[in-house]
Amino acid sequence: MDDTDKKLVTLIQAGFPVSAHPYADIGDRLGIGEEEVIERIRGIKDSGEIRRMGASFDSRKLGYASTLCAVHVPEAKLENAVEVINSYLNVTHNYERNHHYNIWFTLIAPSRGRITEILAEMEERAGIGPIINLPADKLFKIQVDLPVIDG
Repeated sequence: MDDTDKKLVTLIQAGFPVSAHPYADIGDRLGIGEEEVIERIRGIKDSGEIRRMGASFDSRKLGYASTLCAVHVPEAKLENAVEVINSYLNVTHNYERNHHYNIWFTLIAPSRGRITEILAEMEERAGIGPIINLPADKLFKIQVDLPVIDG
């Protein structure tokens, strides 16, 4: 990433413009055009340096429940299990860990009851389980911005 890419990534992490032409607004702040902003973001995403762009909502304020989940998946079932987990739009992200509980993911649903149902479905469809349901008792962080530029 060059300096402009670093400034761009830092800028889009928080305060993304809500306007008819957000990329033009970002470009104005960086001194580049709208198309260049779009191409730079596409290039950074294609390189794998960012995975996704999207809004973050406080699911609790919207009336939803969320939870962190962990499950042990044998190597032979790993690919299928991750495919099943990823098939649910309720899953915000997941990752593999070097631990007995090797798959961790977060899940959001309209209720705790629906979370329980989805986890049971996942266990049955993927032939895994039990999935450990770890709802937060207390919120410790709500946003992490990682500055990519010095200063």
